[in-house]
Amino acid sequence: MHLTANQLVEEARKQIREVAPGDLAALRGSAVLIDVREPAEYQTGHIADAINIPRGVLEFQVDAHPAVANASDPALSSKSCPIVVYCRTGGRAALSAVSLQRMGFTDVRSISGGITGWTDAGLPVTTR
Repeated sequence: MHLTANQLVEEARKQIREVAPGDLAALRGSAVLIDVREPAEYQTGHIADAINIPRGVLEFQVDAHPAVANASDPALSSKSCPIVVYCRTGGRAALSAVSLQRMGFTDVRSISGGITGWTDAGLPVTTR
């Protein structure tokens, strides 16, 4: 059986927990925030303190992302650390959340609606 990209995303959404943009504040102090969009997308505006690890390399770089010169990030060294992922509208983030769960991360969420839902809710982005 062949699936479309949208069908894959819908299947992924059934396997993950999503958090509404406005509810992210409760997790911000303890969760690692990962933006899985491409670097050019990230540069146009992202949630403050988000780490950019593009979806295409997430599984390879989650433990050693470029933001820390390819050294393991202590925040990601524990498979039980809370992780919140997002993309533009939520599809890539849903697929990413499933992959992270399959890799053993036990506390993974996705922002429903992605950065689009975030900005639609009037929440701030940064380009720094």
